Amino acid sequence: MILPRVFSLSLRKTGHAAMMAVPIILAGCAAIPASGPTGGEIRSQIKADTSHLGIGLVEVSTVADLPKAGVAPPMFAADAKVPPPTELVGAGDILDISVYESGIALFGRSAPAVAAGEANFDSAAKAERLPPARVSDEGTINVPYVGEVAVKGRTTNEVERLIRQALRGKSQNPQVLVSIREGLTNSVIIGGDVNRPGRVVLPTNRESLSDVIALAGGNRGEIKDMLVRVQRGDANGELRLSDVMSDPALDVRILPADRISLVRAPRSFSVMGAAGKADQVVFPGPQVTLAEAVALAGGSNPNAGDPRAIFVFRITKGPNGEEKPIVYHFNMMRASSYLLAQRFVMSDKDVLYVGNAAANQPSKLVQIVSQLFFPLVALQNAGVF
Repeated sequence: MILPRVFSLSLRKTGHAAMMAVPIILAGCAAIPASGPTGGEIRSQIKADTSHLGIGLVEVSTVADLPKAGVAPPMFAADAKVPPPTELVGAGDILDISVYESGIALFGRSAPAVAAGEANFDSAAKAERLPPARVSDEGTINVPYVGEVAVKGRTTNEVERLIRQALRGKSQNPQVLVSIREGLTNSVIIGGDVNRPGRVVLPTNRESLSDVIALAGGNRGEIKDMLVRVQRGDANGELRLSDVMSDPALDVRILPADRISLVRAPRSFSVMGAAGKADQVVFPGPQVTLAEAVALAGGSNPNAGDPRAIFVFRITKGPNGEEKPIVYHFNMMRASSYLLAQRFVMSDKDVLYVGNAAANQPSKLVQIVSQLFFPLVALQNAGVF
């Protein structure tokens, strides 16, 4: 064998000093540095399943072996619910109430009477604007000469009729107009990475998620890094903002009292093994393919990596929410694998692993031996021995 010959030659040349290096050499031979297991070791370990994790191994050689592209479900099953009317009154709203009277006025000065059947309204008639009325937590307001009026859950037209009916017998032909000055009922709260966080009033109650974000001044970070969370009662949902912008079906309708938050949560994948570099790589765009991921990782290290052993470790969710680990294997020595890698879409928190080349172990041993004997040879050349 070559190794004993190297030892013998070195011992004859270096004498007792070389004898001291033998234990170091043997220790180096016992543990040759490696960046991780080889491709064969990974496949054999998964097939043996000694970890009892239920790991699945997929040898990607055809398009049928690629994982199916996931479609994000709608946030809420009741998204088709008809939105409430914009003139709906609720607790905390502030109402403006104006009362028009003819003849003897109850709230203000007398106004000229209007003859029955007369089409034109006398311009001299003035409306009496009552002080702004805030809807109490119980859903009521106080109207002079009327008392408490239950208005919560009613439209402004219904409130007008209630006040008009209560004024009959107290005022001559009263006409009532009610409008919402400050509406809390028809609003949502939006926060997080938006330019104008706070309360946003829904002008039509038919605004979508992207509409509300626009009304709040838009997002402050990059769309690809944004996660949108919506709370509706006891239900919660979340989507990537990039998915919302690219798929109109995911742009859900926002209802009053929803709470929206934009959170910066960039997606990334980890690179390990004998790649050009070990790193955590943030997605440069809304979508990254395996071919792009390998390029971002610097490819397979030509001195240590094995292009036949490209693996993607992924944890998926089963139909019942259980976690299932899957490992996808690509042999990049096949031309077809480069085309398949362009169709394989990376997911958040994937691990890209480049297997260690088994053929590089002897060269590493030679490097260890050379590094250990180089000081002895240098001393001999300097005349120390």
